[in-house]
Amino acid sequence: MLRRSLLGAVAALAMSAAAAFAADDKPAIVFDIGGKFDKSFNESMFNGSEKFKAETGIAYGEFEIAQEAQREQAIRNFADQGYSPIIAAGFAQAAAVEKVAKEYPDLKFAIVDMVVDLPNVQSIVFKEQEGSYLVGVLAGMASKSGKVGFVGGMDIPLIRKFGCGYAQGVKAAKPDAAVIQNMTGDTGAAWNDPVKGGEITKGQMAQGADVIYAAAGATGLGVLQAAADGGALSIGVDANQNYLHPGKVLTSMLKRVDVAVYNVMKSGKDGTFKPGIQALGLAEDGVGYAVDDNNKPLLTPEMLAAVEKAKADIIAGTIKVHDYTEDNTCPVQ
Repeated sequence: MLRRSLLGAVAALAMSAAAAFAADDKPAIVFDIGGKFDKSFNESMFNGSEKFKAETGIAYGEFEIAQEAQREQAIRNFADQGYSPIIAAGFAQAAAVEKVAKEYPDLKFAIVDMVVDLPNVQSIVFKEQEGSYLVGVLAGMASKSGKVGFVGGMDIPLIRKFGCGYAQGVKAAKPDAAVIQNMTGDTGAAWNDPVKGGEITKGQMAQGADVIYAAAGATGLGVLQAAADGGALSIGVDANQNYLHPGKVLTSMLKRVDVAVYNVMKSGKDGTFKPGIQALGLAEDGVGYAVDDNNKPLLTPEMLAAVEKAKADIIAGTIKVHDYTEDNTCPVQ
């Protein structure tokens, strides 16, 4: 009798485990350094996940990376439990995604901001240079000093891509404008150092910059704060950050990673997931600029007309915004 009971318990456990591993419409997301409430890149991905959960009632797995070594471990743990699709936030997770995805060919994976060329991985990249060009146009028109700033996070080609697109937009609006550019660091810590972001911003303001664009994750929060305190305008990134300092954030360059994450999760549920590369720009509504009640008073009709014309021209191909990552050069500085 006892033996039959034990066998029954083992069978029940096996069925439970099988059910867990079969839950291949239960997605997971691995946030990168900076945390899911960084009010920028990670938080935008979190918002997309929450939208999927609210609409479908399906919970998702999540993990916030605190150090580099956790990337592969977190992705592997989700794969071991049968989560799919597993979404990795940020270029730095590419090696971990590639390694684990090869070991679990029947599961679906996605990565944002990098390409992993495998038959079960969807790679989502953005044309950040296009959205940055638009906010650059606004910065050039808003600047009274003729000097604007850019504060990047980790010094990598991706962030140089933001800065180069921005500089092209600034110069299109004000050819004689000066663009001061600084990076926060060369390690992952550069994404999560608002104090240093504030110090760099103060240095740029001391050089005359009166509009400063941050593309630095949580570090950018220090940029926006220092600009507001110092009487300069700032430009947010990824998510709409206009609300953080109403009337002092000129606009935010929107990078719709929230939409990308939602679409990956939904396609996993619907059975329409497709591996390969998706490159999202203005034409695909993957990037843009934010206008709301917090920044409307800062944008004149002339500024809005100019930025909308630039947007239409980029989509039409009349304006071609150089992509820094194509050759690691920028035609303007």
